[in-house]
Formats: sequence, C-alpha cells, structure tokens
Amino acid sequence: MLLPRSFLYVPANREKFLDKAMELPADAFIFDLEDSVPVSEKENARAGVKAYAPKIADHRVWVRVNGLETGFAEADLDAVIGVQGIAGIFLPKVETRDEILRWDATIAALETARGIATGSTRLVLSIESALGVLNAYGMSVAAPRVVSLSFGGAQDGDLNTDLGCTWSSDGPEMMTARSMALIAARAARFDSPLDGVFADVRDPEGFAKDTALSRRLGYRGRKLIHPSQIEPCNRLYAPGQKELDHYARVLEAFDKALAQGSASTTVDGKMIDVAMANAARRVLDEAAARKERH
Repeated sequence: MLLPRSFLYVPANREKFLDKAMELPADAFIFDLEDSVPVSEKENARAGVKAYAPKIADHRVWVRVNGLETGFAEADLDAVIGVQGIAGIFLPKVETRDEILRWDATIAALETARGIATGSTRLVLSIESALGVLNAYGMSVAAPRVVSLSFGGAQDGDLNTDLGCTWSSDGPEMMTARSMALIAARAARFDSPLDGVFADVRDPEGFAKDTALSRRLGYRGRKLIHPSQIEPCNRLYAPGQKELDHYARVLEAFDKALAQGSASTTVDGKMIDVAMANAARRVLDEAAARKERH
C-alpha cells in the first residue's frame, strides 16, 4: 500500500492549528492525542478529531493515540474508530507482537460493534525504543491491518534516549537502528516505510540533507512538525525527472532485448537484467501512482 510522503503533526486540541491544517499542502496529517496534548486536554483533543477529520478532503487524516499503558487508549479508540475522514491510526512506542495483537483485537471489537468492516482501520507502528527496533518485523506482520512503520529517530527523542547515544543526521550513532527499522519494513513488504521527524525547524538545510539521506536508505516519507517542511519533504521523496527518464530508457531497452530473445542488455554502459528492470519499473509505477493520486 502506497502511503503519503508528508505526515504533518497537528495537536488535536489546538483549534487554531486544526483550522490552518485545512489550507496546507501536506499529503496527510497526524491529529495528535498523545505527547503534544496535556492530560487535561485529552478529551478536547478527541473532540477536535471528531470535528475536523470530516472537513479535510481525501481521507488525509491519521490519528496518533495514546499507548495502552497510559489509561487513555480505550477512550481514544472509542472516540476515533469510524469517524469520517480518518485514514488510520499511528500506534506510539510499540515494542512487542503481543501488544499489536491487543490493539488489533480492541479495534476489531469496535469495528464490529459499529458495523465497520473488520480490518479496515489501518495501523502504522511507531518504533521508538531499542526493543521496538529488535521486534519491528514481528510486530509488522502481526496483523494484516498494519500497513507500515515509522522510525522514531529524532534528536533527544525516546529512541535516542533509550540507546544512550549522541545524535547526528548522517553519523553512525542512530544509523544501525534506522537501517534495521527500514529492513524490517521492507521484509514485511511495506511499500512506504516512514522516517521520523527532524526536530530542528530552524535548520532547513539540515532537514533537506537528512531527507535526501532518508530516501537513499529506502524510506518513502516521513513525519513533520512544521509546515515549512512540507514542500521539501514532498519534493525530496519524489524521483527527479532525470531519474525517471533514465528508468524509462532502462525499461525500453530491456523490453527491446526481451523481444529479441535476450534477458539482458546495456544502458549507458551498465548491464541491465531482470533485477534492474524490476527496480526501474518500481520507481516508475510509484511515480505514476502518486501523479494519479494528485
């Protein structure tokens, strides 16, 4: 399943931010009920989801709920399951397969009670601890409704703190965990592994550099914390025209070779076989799907 590239966080208790979201070009929004919402505002945030999700076109709203251990998760799910306009749910700080099964069962019960197709509420897992990284694959395949995961690698975030390491965008400190999460996502056959937030909104060059690295690693979108990050996010996760032209020539040459009875050829001096043709087709198909969506 191809997911949006840009997921902008919006505190669901802040009417000013919810109003602004409707004018922003983000591919999707994460209406937050968790960390950005104080305990005293949880109920107002749930009301914000109900009021604003139906107003945003094209099912672009996702909701980050509170964790099972907080005591807020049941009320969160009760408030959002079946609300018009919601595309799915982000689960925070998940760590074990059993935890995903508990979420799945709870959501399924609400879907059944409300006459919604079982499994229609999609889930994205937020990987925010060392244990979560180690168990990412098992959690990803625990339930069919899980459609992707997001890597929580922000500077001084939960995972960074749990690992006890320092942080840099392209340094080695977080790279092992970032790569392991990506491998788990691809092994689970997710089309759109998601990267986490880049915390310094005053560093647009750093954001661009980190997002370009993220795409090279294999991520296909990320979570955002400021509207200024939307445009570069959408642009940098999309292949450039030069790349698209190259892959179009690769497929053209390969198809021509097949017609002549050969399963390999060369383009620009490089060998092209079935694997390279499949890689080209994947990039072109994804680009075509996003163009059709927009």
